[in-house]
Amino acid sequence: MLSETHTVIRAHALRKRYGTVHALDGLDLTVARGRIVGLIGPNGSGKTTALRALLGLTRLDDGELSVLGCDPFRARAALMRRVAYIADTGILPRWMRVHDLLDHIAAVHPHFSLQNAVHRLQATDILPGKKIGVLSKGMHVQLHLAIVQAMAADLLVLDEPTLGLDLIYRQRFYETLLNDYFTGQRSILVTTHEVREIEHILTDVVFMHRGRAVLTAAMEEIPQTYRKLVCPESTRLPFTPIHQQMSLTGLQCIFRDVPAEPLAALGEVSTPNLAELFIAVVGDTAHTAEDRVA
Repeated sequence: MLSETHTVIRAHALRKRYGTVHALDGLDLTVARGRIVGLIGPNGSGKTTALRALLGLTRLDDGELSVLGCDPFRARAALMRRVAYIADTGILPRWMRVHDLLDHIAAVHPHFSLQNAVHRLQATDILPGKKIGVLSKGMHVQLHLAIVQAMAADLLVLDEPTLGLDLIYRQRFYETLLNDYFTGQRSILVTTHEVREIEHILTDVVFMHRGRAVLTAAMEEIPQTYRKLVCPESTRLPFTPIHQQMSLTGLQCIFRDVPAEPLAALGEVSTPNLAELFIAVVGDTAHTAEDRVA
């Protein structure tokens, strides 16, 4: 078990109900220091509720939750000095000008470096005198990221941070995270529907479904545990797959804890990507969500 000094988030049996809907139904989640964790699930899986609980914005019905050693709901002011958050919708005040926003943050946040933020914005097309409301979606995200980087937070929480951005902006966003923010001591928790764009930066992945974590794994463990086989439709399988479907290239099967050697004699063996693995692990109920987690 990880010690508290190496654990950024420790959540056990989190429960939250809205009427008859169980948004969180016994969620377990652990994020270690220096890890980049992808929280993946279809709409309605409980991801947003989980993030709101981690940020102290939602009171839980039951469970144990610690973020950087704090109870998020009771010690939110102290926690927010060490946590940064980028949401899927613009939450920066649209009526403020860029330089006014930076000055305000410098006045209220003890760890914010105004000089650092200004320096980072000089590499963008964002002018200090511009109102935030007239910035493009891409510029809005660039501004938010510059602010976050200038805070040097211990934990960065990203909720669909590149939603609505074109491919180039999305790639730049994640490159900036890796090159300028992630140091190996900080941690990142990210939710996104663009799984294929981030799986190469993740150290760990958590699949959520109906308020629970149905798979938690380090990325390095996945090739050792899961295998994808593509073979002719008529192939007689010696092992039972956890999922199978027809594709343009033949029968596609996902196996758990099956050696590669006997599968290689049947067809092409590889490691499933995260979108394929999500469909296999969550099951038929995830088919309608395939596009949203691809």
